[in-house]
Amino acid sequence: MFMGEFEHNIDTKGRIIIPAKFRQDLGAKFVVTRGMDGCLFGYPMDEWQIVYDKIKALPITKKDSRAFGRFFFAAAIECEFDKQGRINLPKTLIDYAKIQKKCEIVGVSNRFEIWSEERWNKYSNEAQENFNDIAENMIDF
Repeated sequence: MFMGEFEHNIDTKGRIIIPAKFRQDLGAKFVVTRGMDGCLFGYPMDEWQIVYDKIKALPITKKDSRAFGRFFFAAAIECEFDKQGRINLPKTLIDYAKIQKKCEIVGVSNRFEIWSEERWNKYSNEAQENFNDIAENMIDF
């Protein structure tokens, strides 16, 4: 399970440290791709297989299914850690997420997300303002 919020920097070569807390759950190889809301999604291989199977099952005859599959899979990369616990993100993913230097790595249950600091702060503030309404519409504790 991925949870927590961590501030990190990306270097000029596109390398970013993944929190040690997440590295043990990710294993030797994992996948990072474009996510929703302008962030990147990172999945351990077993969770990636579940996502892959769901998207693969979408009907190819539907325009939105084809578009979503292309969007999601075209940018997907298989990652491995270097000795410092870093991964190297390609320019396409860095540009998509608008990551410049500071970024937030956020645990979200079965995946982690990488956000530009600016996008995360904006998203987080908006979600915080609407949290009660969101919770009322989503969950019944």
